[in-house]
Amino acid sequence: MHQRARSAEDKARRADDLLKAAEALARELGGVRYVTLAAVTERAGLHRTGVRRYYASKEELLLELAERSWGQWRDAIRSAAGDRTGLGPAQTAAVISETLVALPVFCDLQTHVTLYLEGDVDIDRARRYKTNSFAAHDEIATTLDRASTMTIEQIADLLAAAIMLAAGFWQVSHPTPTLAALYEQEPRWGHVALDFGPRLKGLLEACAVGLGSARSDR
Repeated sequence: MHQRARSAEDKARRADDLLKAAEALARELGGVRYVTLAAVTERAGLHRTGVRRYYASKEELLLELAERSWGQWRDAIRSAAGDRTGLGPAQTAAVISETLVALPVFCDLQTHVTLYLEGDVDIDRARRYKTNSFAAHDEIATTLDRASTMTIEQIADLLAAAIMLAAGFWQVSHPTPTLAALYEQEPRWGHVALDFGPRLKGLLEACAVGLGSARSDR
């Protein structure tokens, strides 16, 4: 029998259970596009109508997951950078790419956030997402600024490139069943489903080195 959360602590725990269930399903099913509220509530052990007590819609649930994922990336960058200093452009890019590859649902969500998630919630929820995601971004930039030889402006540009590349590459690296079948029938197109991690790492390193060279040429 499903129990309704009675206290604020219980409600927070149930909300967190729903986020964990959504993230687990996204990993198992191959992307957030396949996640449904019915599956999330079942995984979390709640009645399917109970999710409305915690999130107004699937879009709000996934936006909350994206917001939390920004915090996870911030923490991963802090851990990877540690007390290191003097990281060159390629090393800085490696820290960024390796932490992104370890957060596949975050990479997947970046496409959906831009396309519809932040636009399909009310303005107060959108404002909270923007506030917290930008705060996490700025903390990431500050952490890398302390660890890297790159300037804060170059790091900001590199982070922008990282988000765009991770979002796009993740999608093409995880084709739908229809496209996967098509690539089997037409191998000449299969290269589109590129290897996410190595491609992201290589292009981010090239971008970082280019940004560093632009600085030295001034």
